[in-house]
Amino acid sequence: NVCYLIAIFSGGYYAARSAFYTILAKSTDMNVLMTIAVMGAIAIGEIEEGAIVSFLFSLGNLLQSYTLDKTRNAIRSLMDLAPQEAHLKASGTLKKVPISALQINDVVVVKPGEKIPVDGIVIIGDSSVNESPITGESVPVAKYPGTMVLGGSINGSGLLEIKAQKRAEDSTLSRIIHLVEEAQAQKAPSQQLVEKFSKVYTPTVILCSLLITVLPPLIFSLPFIEWFYRGLMLLVISCPCALVISTPVSIVSAIFCASRNGILIKGGAYLEEMGRIHAMAFDKTGTITKSRLAVTDVIPINGSSSTDILSAAASLELVSEHPLSKAVIKKAVSERIKYCEPLEFVSYPGKGIKARINGDWGYIGNLAFFIEQGIPVDAFKNHLQQLEAEGKTAILVQRGNIQGIVGVADTLRDEAAVCVNELKSCGIKYISLLSGDNEQVVAAMARQLGVTEYFAGMLPEQKLEIINKIMTRYGKTAMVGDGINDAPALAASTVGIAMGVAGTDTALETADIALMSDDLLKLPFLIHLARKTLTIIKTNIYFSILVKIIFIMAVFAGTANLWMAVVADTGTSLLVILNGMRLAVLKNKS
Repeated sequence: NVCYLIAIFSGGYYAARSAFYTILAKSTDMNVLMTIAVMGAIAIGEIEEGAIVSFLFSLGNLLQSYTLDKTRNAIRSLMDLAPQEAHLKASGTLKKVPISALQINDVVVVKPGEKIPVDGIVIIGDSSVNESPITGESVPVAKYPGTMVLGGSINGSGLLEIKAQKRAEDSTLSRIIHLVEEAQAQKAPSQQLVEKFSKVYTPTVILCSLLITVLPPLIFSLPFIEWFYRGLMLLVISCPCALVISTPVSIVSAIFCASRNGILIKGGAYLEEMGRIHAMAFDKTGTITKSRLAVTDVIPINGSSSTDILSAAASLELVSEHPLSKAVIKKAVSERIKYCEPLEFVSYPGKGIKARINGDWGYIGNLAFFIEQGIPVDAFKNHLQQLEAEGKTAILVQRGNIQGIVGVADTLRDEAAVCVNELKSCGIKYISLLSGDNEQVVAAMARQLGVTEYFAGMLPEQKLEIINKIMTRYGKTAMVGDGINDAPALAASTVGIAMGVAGTDTALETADIALMSDDLLKLPFLIHLARKTLTIIKTNIYFSILVKIIFIMAVFAGTANLWMAVVADTGTSLLVILNGMRLAVLKNKS
């Protein structure tokens, strides 16, 4: 008996202490239930049973803590991606310093095979860099002077000199780790529901156990000890720990799995919603297309020269962030055409730009913008129709007497059509394409994708209206965009997904889910992961409830004992934890 009492004290001390503070807080939990069960076993002389219960409960807690810590601490593998030291180049010499000591504009040298310490710009050297730890992309990316590199990525065979653009604590990797930690701390809707249920369930179980202990002996003169023992078993088997833990371990594992595959999910709520999505809408430029726009045509009108048109277009687009602007600037640079900074710059989102160039008002934009500004458009129309028939985007340009059209073309991403087909195979009922581009260009893209419905000429606020209409027709809807220009539509959708946001702080903050690379095939995997998570959560909950029902029936049938009840409860908890942890190693087969 002395040995049993030692086992009870050593195995049950921490549970009893937790139970004491829980009761002081006017609450109940599994520690309270187990402590009452052990004390009850001692009271009726079943010291051996009490010792077994204490040992099994303590062992179960140990195993649960181990498995849960493995899941929760998986984030450490992300932290390990960043090197602890960097080779700082100063005054012509190299000095090894902690990455925390690096400042913006410091120059660091990264040798072949080393991890890149901070986000920065390559200033000297050529190499291929493995960015898969950050973006999930398996193919190394060529890096040369002027290109951006991300801290935590792995240098290939070349020597690189990099100018730091951010401090180590502000790097893309640090932002990802911070956001993943926040996401794991948030409670998913199903978890909140289970916890609310448990707050009512646990006191109810204690009351039922008390009634089972007292009523049969009082009313039917049945043996008190036997029914007291059954009341203790009911306390143990009805413990809600497996039910409570079934959701968080699955959510944490799924979020970690997503982050390893270059998908950043901001919380369990968005993960669960993604598993219930019925419709998806895609922005065109930069999402479905490669956003590698190139100027294909420069068409002078009214005797203007191509050089004058490109000069005016580049000047007007100089301070704009739109992908079309970058294409125009690139063309002007390649042709060595001079341009200047515009004054009194005014941007009309989704339409065009108005600004002064060398004293003259200049305009650049679509046909609707020119009509809105009161500029005659008859001279443009024939050329417009020709460009649009070829699936190109036409940009109208005017500055003083200079008039012309710049034709720009983009191409679909290689995996875009495959992505759409896989999404349909996943059961997505409706897919649409949204764009500010003209009808002919968007229609041509939609045909290539196999998308039946598209919306052309959309302004940001009109995209918002379309998303609301889609949600009315089909229910839960995901919007996929660039995270900046599509912010209103992303915010209005059930889940907003931003693409290719590695190194982009604004997009990381805007979206509910962010794809760190431009790989559209991550979307079918995301849906598969989200639906698998919902299935595992439901399986865990149903399994936990089924085991409890079976053992409660065994309690009343007199075929169970106290230690069997502990094994059933602890075993169920371990099984739901292990089942949830399977999500951490789910493979992307897209």
